[in-house]
Amino acid sequence: MNLVYLALGANIAPRIDYLLLAVQKLSSLGKGMHCAPLYKSEPYGVADQPWFLNTAAALHTKLSPAALLEAVKEIEQAVGRIPRYRWGPREIDIDILLFNQEIYRDPALQIPHADLPNRRFVLQPLVDLNPNLWTPGIEKNVAELLAECPDQSRLTRYESEKFLHGTFV
Repeated sequence: MNLVYLALGANIAPRIDYLLLAVQKLSSLGKGMHCAPLYKSEPYGVADQPWFLNTAAALHTKLSPAALLEAVKEIEQAVGRIPRYRWGPREIDIDILLFNQEIYRDPALQIPHADLPNRRFVLQPLVDLNPNLWTPGIEKNVAELLAECPDQSRLTRYESEKFLHGTFV
């Protein structure tokens, strides 16, 4: 089984419902899925849009990186993502951040995710899951990356009775 870490985000209402549906569908790709708490974050890249809700998830799966990417794109579509411009509003966005401790390079996919060290809204949920999580090729753990992250945008923990972080079977 492969241990993968994913980032999830949504900024189009109903954000929590989109995230919950994505988590449900992602959990069918393997077992032992564990989600970090939710965070409300300023938009990244394009400021003139609603704030995001973000989390991260860990999952054990038998899928290869390419097959996982295909499954993630199918889940985004099934959840209701409408293609728009880069860094624009999204019903759901799912990024593959880490895959075991491997470096994977393909025109369609880079693991570790190329922008991982630059995105506070991704690093904080990863730190919540495992602060010692090592990032191959970057050679630092996610807690170190968060401490050095150039992104100083606002990020606050977001509590919801609908979305309870933890383990999903």
